[in-house]
Amino acid sequence: MRPSTLRALKRAAELTRQNRFTEAVLIAEPVILTADLDESNEIRRWLADHVTDFTDKTERETS
Repeated sequence: MRPSTLRALKRAAELTRQNRFTEAVLIAEPVILTADLDESNEIRRWLADHVTDFTDKTERETS
């Protein structure tokens, strides 16, 4: 996966945890839609492996 794609996914996860879903989609959607088949598979695998990145709050965010 390209580093820029990974950064976008991580930022989208961060925004989702902050209840900023619309912004998260605006960041993640373009990289997901423009990914080739191989990268799409990597994105799918990353999302499955990091589902809690989108739902869990870090201690810093809850303080």
